[in-house]
Amino acid sequence: MPYNTLRYEVEDHILTLTLDRPEHLNAFTVEMAQELIDAFDRASNDDKVRVVVVTGEGKAFCAGMDLSVGGNVFGLDESQLPDMADMEACCAGDGKIDSVRDTGGLVALAIYECNKPVIAAINGAAVGIGATMTCAMDIRLASEKARIGFVFNKIGITPEACSSWFLPRIVGISQALEWVYTAEILSATDALAGGYVKAIVSPEQLLDEAYTLARRIAKHSPVAIAMSRQMMYRNAAQPHPIEAHKVDSLAIFYASQKSGKEGVAAFLEKREAVFEDRTSTDMPAFYPWWK
Repeated sequence: MPYNTLRYEVEDHILTLTLDRPEHLNAFTVEMAQELIDAFDRASNDDKVRVVVVTGEGKAFCAGMDLSVGGNVFGLDESQLPDMADMEACCAGDGKIDSVRDTGGLVALAIYECNKPVIAAINGAAVGIGATMTCAMDIRLASEKARIGFVFNKIGITPEACSSWFLPRIVGISQALEWVYTAEILSATDALAGGYVKAIVSPEQLLDEAYTLARRIAKHSPVAIAMSRQMMYRNAAQPHPIEAHKVDSLAIFYASQKSGKEGVAAFLEKREAVFEDRTSTDMPAFYPWWK
């Protein structure tokens, strides 16, 4: 599909997804949500893509939901009175009331399901959904000009985009609650001190730093990377390590017979490995195990 709110650009196995509404500080809309979902689904199945870098055009990363639109600004159908049974049915594939699902959450789930690592290059303001969408990304780099805000309580709403699942896992429950309760705008230094971002980089060097990191990832087996991403997220949420052991055992059993052979040979021959496996065709048969 053509994109009106994004740019999708691939070079050297790195996809740069740029939020592209600079005149609105890249404010989030239902259209942007739909395009992001499509872009992450597309990247997941695109063998030319091994790593995704997400950034914003202009001064902001994403200044939150576009509050200037008419009606329910979150795109929700106020004529409905959904309960948890409705949400269970909706999330299981009954699309009758999809209009009550959080659009930011649908984006976060698309990122979570993606086969490719995702790096956030937070170049400026990342507020509301601009902050919570980065929770679902794997590594976050911040420009010195970045400002991050989980501001939901300030405007009388609650966290969204699955951030109540992601944020405590990243920074711990106490820090997550403080940031949500106070709804304060965090500086890049605050975000680094809280463990939310990996590093603070000058605005001029932000994308270069993201691409340097992306290239270090992209040289490895795309299947092993895809499996590792899903194993870390899903196994970490299991109640007992035996569940991880089951998945780990199957994963290494199959990897050792394919990309693992090239990796071992390269190590023994003292050369760089050349991995030619593809996520589109070479994922092990038990994947996706959670379904």
